[in-house]
Amino acid sequence: MISERAQSISPSLTLSITSTAKRLKREGRDVVNFGAGEPDFPTPENIKMAAVKAINENITYYTPTAGIEELRQAIAEKLRRYNGVSYDPSEIVVSCGGKHSLYNIMQVLLNPGDDGLLITPYWVSYLEQIKLAGAQPRLVQTDEENRIDIEELRRLITEKTRLLVLNSPSNPAGAVLSHSELKSIADLALEHGLWIVSDEVYEAFVYNGSKHISIASLSEEVKARTVISNAFSKTYSMTGWRIGYTASPREVAEAIARLQDHMTSNPTSIAQMAALEALKGPQTSVKNMVEAFDKRRRLMVSRLNEMKNVDCHMPRGAFYAFPSIQSTGLSSMQFSDRLLREALTAVVPGIAFGRDGNIRLSYAASTEEIERGMDRMERFCRSLG
Repeated sequence: MISERAQSISPSLTLSITSTAKRLKREGRDVVNFGAGEPDFPTPENIKMAAVKAINENITYYTPTAGIEELRQAIAEKLRRYNGVSYDPSEIVVSCGGKHSLYNIMQVLLNPGDDGLLITPYWVSYLEQIKLAGAQPRLVQTDEENRIDIEELRRLITEKTRLLVLNSPSNPAGAVLSHSELKSIADLALEHGLWIVSDEVYEAFVYNGSKHISIASLSEEVKARTVISNAFSKTYSMTGWRIGYTASPREVAEAIARLQDHMTSNPTSIAQMAALEALKGPQTSVKNMVEAFDKRRRLMVSRLNEMKNVDCHMPRGAFYAFPSIQSTGLSSMQFSDRLLREALTAVVPGIAFGRDGNIRLSYAASTEEIERGMDRMERFCRSLG
């Protein structure tokens, strides 16, 4: 008999859509895939060569569970230099990807019966990870431009509330929280003794003068109640390498390391050496990728806003557009299913992110693919009447 815990888990719609699109492509169908949450750029050559070097030098054995010391030091230096927040390497735990890091956090901070606050729209796995810890997700609604109402947030806090999950820049909406918004959230969290889980995996992807700010950098008091989660997957196009990390107060880091001892042990030694090179090597590839995504962002949103019954706010970060399709009269599942079957274009239904009136499209695709997909979606929207 399958456990109740396993039966309660909902499958990831983002992975499901991507898998379906890839299957159709293998069958020879001309599918345009806007479902994937990963850069379409190859991993930079210097990072790949660092992995080859690690293999040739037999760096293929167990490492400390929390990661090699050199990588933890490099992450701490990156956090100090780039994010303006200081951590000792002992407060860094390297994991098997950002999703693993977030799972670790939920497991060590949440008890059965606790509540975890999620800003809607949210990344699909936050909801399931809170549930897997035996806790209850509580959803914080935002307005059409994905702004947080602090008073609404305050009303949802009870004696059961344990933590708040932040994702800025955000998946799926591309929202970037300002300094004043972060301060209001931090003040509220401190007032009620909440943990702040800050997922900063899209930190490099900000546009038009927007700036990523780590909430932990606001003050030492805020930092003491914050756990940062990040990964190498997006910034360095290393999605398949599976290297993420957390930065947190020492008691949390030690608890995460103990948990990881009995789950995965260390992340892959070869991927850790590649991640070390990613931090220490040239950053030109990151700059070039962000510039390309900015152009694609403007192209996709412009095309979406020309379509019948589609309305899209310009995202300020990440690499997703999250247009409203409410005026079509279709649910996000109906729209996405028909778009894939009738126009061979894959998008993710907004219901996966807690917003049924929207769909998510990744602009981590070539300009040519974006133009083809937008042409197909435009014709599909016209056909709806």
